[in-house]
Amino acid sequence: MKRPMAAPAALALSAALILAGCSSEDDAMPGMDHGSSEQAADVNDADIMFASMMIVHHEQAIEMSDIVLAQDGVAPEVIELAEAIKTAQGPEIDQLRGWLDDWGVDPDDQGADGMDHGDGMMSEEDLAALEAADGAEASRLFLEQMIVHHEGAVAMARAEVDDGRNPDAVELARGVIDAQTTEIQEMNDLLAAR
Repeated sequence: MKRPMAAPAALALSAALILAGCSSEDDAMPGMDHGSSEQAADVNDADIMFASMMIVHHEQAIEMSDIVLAQDGVAPEVIELAEAIKTAQGPEIDQLRGWLDDWGVDPDDQGADGMDHGDGMMSEEDLAALEAADGAEASRLFLEQMIVHHEGAVAMARAEVDDGRNPDAVELARGVIDAQTTEIQEMNDLLAAR
């Protein structure tokens, strides 16, 4: 399976700094055409960064799920969780892409590929370890990695709730916090039972 190389941590720091300073209504993100839609008036930099970063984050969660679903001997409850993650996050990616399009934003200009392990993103080595595992080891690795991954998504969603302006994006962020906090607890319970 071919995966993109992780971008330098400096880009992740840039994304964090952008999120930290996103309260100004006049700040313009690269790639955003403010005149393209009336909806842009209800969007700030935090909304744009959240949507851009969450697309990449969700794509990796789906990749991790695909990896574990292809392994032999994975626990049924882990298979069920991986399928649920794919079912939930695939449509959210489409929704986030649609928002960026409506807002006149090119997600490729947002630097979202700069996320690193600090955002809950797995490294190439983490993904390779998951891909090499099977059975109980694959189940354990998936749960441990997905907990970290979900914690990163929850942190990003909390930043959106605190700093975002677009009501739909803030509502989605609240949903991410609720759903993924519940799944983190479920995964911790599954690990404790192993």
